[in-house]
Amino acid sequence: MSPPAPGDVPRLDGVRAVGIAQPLRWLALGWADLVRCPLPGLLHGLVTAAFGALLLGLAGNRFWLLAGGFSGFLLVAPLLATGLYAVSRALEEGRPAGLATALAVWRPNNGRLMLFGVLLAFAGTGWVLTSASLITRFAEAPVHNPQDFLRVVVLSAHGHLFEGWLLLGSALAAPIFASTVVTVPLLMDRNIDRNTDRDTDRNAYRDTDRDMGVRAAVLLSVRAALLNPGPMALWATLILVITLLGMATLLVGMVVAVPWLAHASWHAYRDLVDLEGSR
Repeated sequence: MSPPAPGDVPRLDGVRAVGIAQPLRWLALGWADLVRCPLPGLLHGLVTAAFGALLLGLAGNRFWLLAGGFSGFLLVAPLLATGLYAVSRALEEGRPAGLATALAVWRPNNGRLMLFGVLLAFAGTGWVLTSASLITRFAEAPVHNPQDFLRVVVLSAHGHLFEGWLLLGSALAAPIFASTVVTVPLLMDRNIDRNTDRDTDRNAYRDTDRDMGVRAAVLLSVRAALLNPGPMALWATLILVITLLGMATLLVGMVVAVPWLAHASWHAYRDLVDLEGSR
């Protein structure tokens, strides 16, 4: 895929405006990448599904542990998919791509991705604690499992706890989503040595101007979200729906959902960010 030519679409400080239906195109391009190079993606999906099954087994009826684990996964998933962004980049550039391509980006030559992962973990922990405190304080009965949550919170005839819980979750999730929508693929693309293929010249992609810190990447991601509120709302909805469908199939669907969304996120980044055009 080639990003739009400079001047074809509006830009704001290194980001582009895209059409409202563009997230559907990202999904189509992500699916094409998965079909072209399935092994790295399916292995990522299998690991994710196995982690989910382990979490289900350990959590039992401890609903907040289960909810916290899955919430944390949704927050750190963009970081865990870093290797798949590298696969999509290689395919886009016409280079060979495989499992080695995905694993190569995890060489310890840059700590920015790890720093961002720690920040995401703190954000996830904050949400879980806030959510648990809200339900524990205002629910009319103890909540120990998903059935209790449905009965006591969602279907309660008294008060507006569920509405308040949704509003709070949305208020916390919106800035996190805006801060992460392109941050991880951007950090990977700008900071990690682009030699992910053993036949590529080790110096072919080195460019000191490409280096970018976490703060700059997050601000760029927020700008992209602010410039594209409609497409971002659709993109967030698609991510949530596909993830929930993957979980609803006893996690089997996560084997495909995880790599599909990861590859699509690379194409979202390529459409939304245009640093060269902004120089």
